[in-house]
Formats: sequence, structure tokens, C-alpha cells
Amino acid sequence: MSLQQELLHVLHTMKQAHLQNEPASAELRHDRLLRSVALIRENHAAFTAAISADFGHRSAYQTQAADLMTTISMLQHSAEHLEQWMQPEIAEVPVAGMQARIEPQPLGVVGIISPWNFPINLAFGPLAGVFAAGNTAMLKPSELTPHTSALLAELVPRYFSADELSVVLGDASVGQAFSALPFDHLVFTGSTAVGKHVMRAAAENLVPVTLELGGKSPVVINADADVAMAAARTLTIKTFNAGQICISPDYLLLPHVAEAEFITASQQFMLQTYPTLQSNEDYTAIISARHYQRLIDLIEDARVKGARIVSLAPAGEPDFDAQSRKIAPHLILDVTEEMAVMQEEIFGPLLPIKSYSGEVKEAIRYINAHPRPLAAYYFGHDEQHQQLMAQHTTSGALVINDVMTHASLDSLPFGGVGASGIGAYHGIHGFRRFSHAKPIVIQDKAGTTNLRLRAPYQDKSAALTALLNNQH
Repeated sequence: MSLQQELLHVLHTMKQAHLQNEPASAELRHDRLLRSVALIRENHAAFTAAISADFGHRSAYQTQAADLMTTISMLQHSAEHLEQWMQPEIAEVPVAGMQARIEPQPLGVVGIISPWNFPINLAFGPLAGVFAAGNTAMLKPSELTPHTSALLAELVPRYFSADELSVVLGDASVGQAFSALPFDHLVFTGSTAVGKHVMRAAAENLVPVTLELGGKSPVVINADADVAMAAARTLTIKTFNAGQICISPDYLLLPHVAEAEFITASQQFMLQTYPTLQSNEDYTAIISARHYQRLIDLIEDARVKGARIVSLAPAGEPDFDAQSRKIAPHLILDVTEEMAVMQEEIFGPLLPIKSYSGEVKEAIRYINAHPRPLAAYYFGHDEQHQQLMAQHTTSGALVINDVMTHASLDSLPFGGVGASGIGAYHGIHGFRRFSHAKPIVIQDKAGTTNLRLRAPYQDKSAALTALLNNQH
């Protein structure tokens, strides 16, 4: 049996179970969500160790905060609200006696392709909506986190039956075969380039997709911003997971006059938060030698093309080390469009800085000349300028006077737009994303709306003509 046939067999078995079983009750959905919580809680130490082994070194706190606790919160939020979300929505009707409602219905079996940077959050985060909506799922975790993926494959069968949740391991060829399966919905989190291939494969079976992609998320510092605050809040996220986050700041638009102040504030931030770096347990390594070398090449490409490089490495420490795969944050100034660092999503602790006048409309023009980002960040206190940024740029989300805050709010949809993604989830938005909004109509005894379509039409036509001629 070929790989594709094996995967099809697993999917077919899960689809048959979904169709043959009763629709998932609120109790079963609740139970699946709480079993997901238990899987994470009861194995948190093993997950922390596995993820760190995959990264070479990953801050235990960052794993606990972003991969484990945030995910538990998402699952618990769904468990607490799903009965309310499941209630039918009563719709308006044209005549008394008729009834109409919209009932959320499970889609079936959802495929999830999760990435390496947050291997638990981006696997079980979507499941918070998938399970709440009454679906089952097949999960393909990243091959770049082999310890974590193997641990998931070992643990999932202890908490879920094979027709509820299954894990498929393998490299990019397995991912390619996985994305070509006839799921009822497919969720992919990863790069825009790979997202195009996933969407193309899904289209062969008309599988609807949710694509959580990336792109270059800008930070705009306006002329009235607190520069030191903006530097600290931007670098907080640029150093979290060493910037290996899809919504990490990817470049910064900085007023010319604020350059020296921003550099000083950045150096002060690093002195306070990472007085050492290479031996610091709080600072995460780059995921692989290939990704490490790509980031070094971005620095050198920018240097050769005229950029000024300001390393924020602690005094006496190297800017980067191939053995530890730790790269200090680097500010890259005087950037130009031909530099690779301004063309590619960075996914690391490098921050290109493009100078501008400080006029918000100039920043808006620059952002709008590029593909729509997954997130945009704006620092400035003038409410009119905040509104200009909100109304005249299009991004997956906009955060004002902070960075990445939106991702932890279960009340908000999380997703991209344009090149940064299709669809959104989190909280009720995930429940709706993974449900079919099914209209149900009960005709009244008189059959009023049906009778108007029944011949003969002569009298009916005269009445319609009168209505059409009525100017009021």
C-alpha cells in the first residue's frame, strides 16, 4: 500500500466513524477539549524537554508560557463556551407561521498541518475550535521538531481513540501527500510559499482551507511615540523565541530624528533583560543549522549592500555562535529594498530599520505598497493618527502601542489577509470556522411562500407589476 493509500485509509475510516456515530454532543465535545488539556498538563515536563532538544536550546519559560499555558487557556475557553456557541440562531421570516433557524453543524474530519516554532500551540490551538465544533482531526506535526512530534504520536493514542484524533509523522513528502487528502477542512500554518502549494493541492478536492501564513509585519513608530517604550516592547517580542514567530516584528519604520534614541534604548533593554546571552537559559537557539546560516547570510547581504549593522550582543560575547545556534539581536539600519532582509520574512532576531519622516501617511503609503501583513504594530498617542493607521492599512490585526498582544485574546479572531493568510480562528471564531452554518426552514401550514411560485401567474403578475411600479 502506498503512502497516499495509507493516509486515505486512515481518513476514510475517520470519516465513516464521523458519519455513523451520533453527532458529537456537547458532553463529548467538552470531554475532548478537557482530554486535550490533560494531555498537555500531565506531560508538560516531557514537552518542555522535547521542544528544547529540538531547538538545541529553547527557553523553558517560553515553552511553558506560549506553547503550554496559552494553549490550555484556548482549550478551556472553548470548553466553557461551547454550549452557548452550539445554540441555533433564530432567523427572520417573511410571514407569520414560518420558522427559520441557523444550526452550526460539524464539518467532519479536519486536517491540521502544524509548524515547528510553537509545536504544541499551533497543533492544539486549532483543535480548540475543531473539537468545540464537533469535528475529529488528523494532525501532521513538523519534521523539524522530531522529538516533539514523536512525543505527540506516542501520547495522543493514550487520550484519544483513533477515530477522534490521529497523528501522521513524516517529512515534507508526507506533508505534500497529507495536503492532497479530501478532508472536510484543512488548516495549514507556515510560510506563504508553502501555503500556495497546500492551497493548490487542497483545490483538487475542493477542500476549504484556513491558511495561517506570515509575511513582513511592520512596526511604525510615529513622531509622537515614546521611543524607549516602543523599543522595549518591540524587542520583547523580537527576542521571544529568538524572533521565530509568524507575527514577530519584521521591520521597523522609524523617524530619522529618533534613530540614536532608539539604538540607545535598544542597548539599554538588552542590558536589563539579557545581560548575558550565549549561556543564558532564557534565550532560545535558532531551530536548525540551515535556518541559522540563512539569518547570518541576511546580515552579510545587508552589510555588503551598504547597511549599518548594530549588534546588541552583550559586551565580550560574540554576535552569533554556530555551535549554540544563538544569534544576538541585530539592528540593521539604512536598509534598501534590494536587500534580502527587506524581501524575505526573517523569522529570527534581526530587525531592519527604515527611516522616514515621522508622518503617519508616509508610513501608510510604504506599508500599502507591499503585501498585506499578518499583523501591524503602531506606536503613537494621537488618536487621529491611530485611526488613520487602522482605516488605511489592511493587515490580519493591528496592535497600537504594543506588539503581539492580540494573539492571546480568545475573544478576537486570529488570521491573515491576502498574502498573509485566509480565514481566522480562536474562540468563537474558531468554532464558526470549523462549523457549517446550516439553514433550516419549516414552512407554515398555508405554504405562503411556496404558493406564490405556483401557476397560473396572471393574477400574481398583476400584483407584482403594481408593486414594481410603486415608487414609495
